Amino acid sequence: MANYPSPPFPEQQQPMPGFTGRMDPVPDHGERSYRGSGRLAGKKAVITGGDSGIGRAVAIAYAREGADLLISYLAEDEDAEDTKRVVEEAGRKAVLVRGDIQDPAHCRAIVDKAVKELGGIDVLVNNAAHQATFKSIEDIADEEWELTFKVNIHAMFYLTKAAVPHMKPGSAIINTASINSDTPNPTLLAYATTKGAIQNFTAGLAQLLAEKGIRANAVAPGPIWTPLIPSTLPEDTVSNFGKQVPMKRPGQPAELATAYVMLADPLSSYVSGATIAVTGGKPIL
Repeated sequence: MANYPSPPFPEQQQPMPGFTGRMDPVPDHGERSYRGSGRLAGKKAVITGGDSGIGRAVAIAYAREGADLLISYLAEDEDAEDTKRVVEEAGRKAVLVRGDIQDPAHCRAIVDKAVKELGGIDVLVNNAAHQATFKSIEDIADEEWELTFKVNIHAMFYLTKAAVPHMKPGSAIINTASINSDTPNPTLLAYATTKGAIQNFTAGLAQLLAEKGIRANAVAPGPIWTPLIPSTLPEDTVSNFGKQVPMKRPGQPAELATAYVMLADPLSSYVSGATIAVTGGKPIL
């Protein structure tokens, strides 16, 4: 087992949405460790938030399993180019699409680009998310609440609605939920509420799409060391991030990748409507 770092970490903060190279320690996305075995050979996948964090780890794993990718990201060009480089080093295609998934038209453009550049969509990974910390409900502006819902759940609907007509039987949709879906952090009220909605959306979607032969599942991460952390949490929380779970440390993005691979793998053909918890030993009840 990898000897991953444990808190305390150096106190650090970044402007939203954060950048990988400025983190201390730098996250592990599986750049050196992930070895593929052809589980997704010939597949075409769309990953939102694929420039960094969990999305980058999924992109690396999918590429090394044989998939071509469209990577959607907000504005982190340097991180996106780094992810593209690693994907191309694995011999796979990487199409980058910059822009804000709050916009329904942009969500449809992502899907159109994937169909045009990749030739179809076999896997949709709805991973991009926004969060911010507030100690009081009075501190949450209406605009902040609406932004969180637009990015985290509305975009998931727009992307899924646009992608499904292009997906054949055997395709898979994988949504990133959170441990906050079941045990909400009160200082992440808006974020946690959307994550509960994502879990419910996934469960209903799996039933709705079963007749089409399309599976829908969710992954519920616990504390994961990504740029979202130093860019959205107080410095003291960042320094002790992950200490609260039984493993006493945050997970690295690389440690989630196999869950997303398993859910995309055609051999998981009877797995739909599930939520896979990756939480460092903390149960989701």
